[in-house]
Amino acid sequence: MSRAERLLTLVQALRRRRRPVAGAELAAELGVSLRTLYRDIQALIGQGAPIDGEAGVGYVLRPGFMLPPLMFTEDEIEALVFGARLAATRADERLASSAENALAKIAAVLPPDLADRMDATGLIVAPAWNANRDGIDLSLVRAAIRNETRLEFSYVNEKGLASRRVVWPIAVAFFERVRVLTAWCELRADYRHFRVDRMSDAIDLGVRYPRRRRVLLKEWREIESVEPAWREVADAADTVPVPRRKSA
Repeated sequence: MSRAERLLTLVQALRRRRRPVAGAELAAELGVSLRTLYRDIQALIGQGAPIDGEAGVGYVLRPGFMLPPLMFTEDEIEALVFGARLAATRADERLASSAENALAKIAAVLPPDLADRMDATGLIVAPAWNANRDGIDLSLVRAAIRNETRLEFSYVNEKGLASRRVVWPIAVAFFERVRVLTAWCELRADYRHFRVDRMSDAIDLGVRYPRRRRVLLKEWREIESVEPAWREVADAADTVPVPRRKSA
């Protein structure tokens, strides 16, 4: 790797550790000699990195230090471009616009050669094929997820049966053709999946639900066989019970 990439990797290695780490351990992780490691430590300190310690004792990076984005590696740039382009073709209009804005901000602070590589990357995301139109503004759902507030909406299942639901939204899955909301449904008193294209008249009630989303998400993952269930839900109704793992 280049020296710039090595310095970035060293910063990341130090950031992962809260206690002093020996130079020999860092050198082994980076695949360099101890002498090179010491030179890199001094180079980072010279650039303003708040690194405490010394040879034979260990090194620790004080919190709060950030390297400029120009330190992105080529693989990291490709990952950012790919993720942003994927968001632009799969997410709602507001999130897609934010992804494009984020790319523009990154390109503005990169060196010219790296900025050019962003435009010339060979990673292309094809448009979603025959995608179903969302029944509601997905940005409303995303806001309710972030704020952990109850969401109310009308829903029509695959049998054409309509109902009004109040849910605790915890996650959204983006498929090729549809988006699927995972939530705790107050009507069913259980976790349910809702296709966004079958939702309408959504209202963020602005009232926090009684449990933390992180706890709900962990609980859902424990009772859900994620991959098979997500694939099924893209075409199934919310009335189908969430698959649960059998006890040992």
